Amino acid sequence: MSSSRSLRKLEVLSAVPADIDVANSVEPFHISEIAKDLKLSSNHYDLYGKYKAKVLLSVLDELQGSGDGYYVVVGGITPTPLGEGKSTTTVGLCQALGAFLDKKVVTCLRQPSQGPTFGIKGGAAGGGYSQVIPMDEFNLHLTGDIHAITAANNLLAAAIDTRIFHESSQSDKALFNRLCPPNKEGKRKFSDIMFRRLKKLGISKTQPEDLTPEEVKKFARLDIDPNSITWRRVMDVNDRFLRKITVGQGPEEKGMVRETGFDISVASEIMAVLALTTSLADMRERLGKMVIGNSKAGDPITADDLGVGGALTVLMKDAINPTLMQTLEGTPVLVHAGPFANIAHGNSSIVADKIALKLVGRGGFVVTEAGFGADIGTEKFMNIKCRYSGLIPQCAVIVATIRALKMHGGGPEVVAGKPLDHDYLNENVSLVEAGCVNLARHIANTKAYGVNVVVAVNKFSTDTEAEMNAVRNAALAAGAFDAIICTHHAHGGKGAVDLGVAVQRACENVTQPLKFLYPLDISIKEKIEVIARSYGASGVEYTEQAEKQIEMYSRQGFSGLPICMAKTQYSFSHNASEKGAPSGFILPIRDVRASIGAGFIYPLVGTMSTMPGLPTRPCFYEIDLDTATGKVIGLS
Repeated sequence: MSSSRSLRKLEVLSAVPADIDVANSVEPFHISEIAKDLKLSSNHYDLYGKYKAKVLLSVLDELQGSGDGYYVVVGGITPTPLGEGKSTTTVGLCQALGAFLDKKVVTCLRQPSQGPTFGIKGGAAGGGYSQVIPMDEFNLHLTGDIHAITAANNLLAAAIDTRIFHESSQSDKALFNRLCPPNKEGKRKFSDIMFRRLKKLGISKTQPEDLTPEEVKKFARLDIDPNSITWRRVMDVNDRFLRKITVGQGPEEKGMVRETGFDISVASEIMAVLALTTSLADMRERLGKMVIGNSKAGDPITADDLGVGGALTVLMKDAINPTLMQTLEGTPVLVHAGPFANIAHGNSSIVADKIALKLVGRGGFVVTEAGFGADIGTEKFMNIKCRYSGLIPQCAVIVATIRALKMHGGGPEVVAGKPLDHDYLNENVSLVEAGCVNLARHIANTKAYGVNVVVAVNKFSTDTEAEMNAVRNAALAAGAFDAIICTHHAHGGKGAVDLGVAVQRACENVTQPLKFLYPLDISIKEKIEVIARSYGASGVEYTEQAEKQIEMYSRQGFSGLPICMAKTQYSFSHNASEKGAPSGFILPIRDVRASIGAGFIYPLVGTMSTMPGLPTRPCFYEIDLDTATGKVIGLS
């Protein structure tokens, strides 16, 4: 990566230390050095300490006329519960492109949730010698975006219950008079946000006193149906006891008790809005359009109806700026947004990708990661994220491991925290070959979008030459542009140089236009069925509840939105134990919900937990502070 400073050369140990020890062994460059390499001047970013900076959206305006770099998405095969190293591969590939192949490159990653850092999963910054640093700052607080989302989400939750409370005890006129109080001259006026509701209701009057009693009622009384409320409170902690709660128990609330619950903050629709927004003005519109439930008459109630859309935008005004960090080898990283990959689309932000593509310029590379396997993350990247961004990827990487392929070939169950079975630690080529049906389907599905597909085999020390050759042959036979063995976990960017070369060739030789899986103008059910067929399903069945919701969203005018399937990541099907490439199954749709502000409908295939719990022995047992140095220890 052409640079005024030399990139960091890693001192690699043959036995890879714990991730936090690797991260702590490297002194990061001051973030202004990383910014300078990207030709960012000090008025393009705000510093958050020495190693983080918020890149301002004004950069996009300044670079509007310049060309974009190549756009690469990293997905994976259907994973084991241990994960197959998509983040690690994303970082390793970028270290190879920047530190070894002299390319301008930016890595674009999701911000991890703090909850799982102290729970079962640990941190998420890549691993080994392919990491984002400082690792502790990446995993804890970062620049406060998730806290901003938490505050905005909970302000809206408070507004909902408060509005129901006040409407329950006031006449239409009293309610209207309090919503539009007189000023010092005794004149009532509408606040700016109220004109949004008036317009929605088809009322063109601009003075409160001109409204008829019927219009006063329509305007002032939202008449929210408490049973229809889908908006829940959030916090960024794994806390199973908040999954179901009762609110309104206080004596002041006059018996307005209702059952609700908490989700983890990254499950908030506001997180999905942040990830899919394209500008500050667009974010304001999306936040205002978020639907929290229905009126008793069945009409959708939005954040703007509650008068809170502008305040939510104020709370989110800094969060819209991506955070600049660095890899272990000093290549730049933009960290921004971290939506769930099941009930949301599991990709980092559009604005980070857009800024990065301009910063690297023609011939440079932006590499982003899509959560879960390619059937979920890459599918949503293409059909939701690229549809809203207008950006066109040239290459998709599919990360595979011998371990996962053996599982798909019929190997014993892989369980987090339990030792791996003998088959996973010793050569078994036939098991690998049998499992390549999973890889082949992911390749075929991804190729259908018009991108070149490169398979990255994340090599473990127990993998043999024969097993890796079997994967390479199967990948090429299935239509992959190339298949590369990678050792970036053990060797950093040096271990992904071949992958970098293959990705460059794949980008330079793309011949197809971007093709979406489905058009937006077909029905909700038709879109669901197209996606189900890509999983191998022969049909779809809907519960009565799902049918009811589809009918309601269609009636409310939301059927033109893309679909975001909430499905297990551990199988192409709805059944997590169905490995390989199952086919001929009927996909059951239990319920259908919508994130109208973010801009998608999400069918629920099975039950989705939106608030993780803590295990018997959470990660927090290992986490502490070295009080002599101030360094975090024990993060995994």
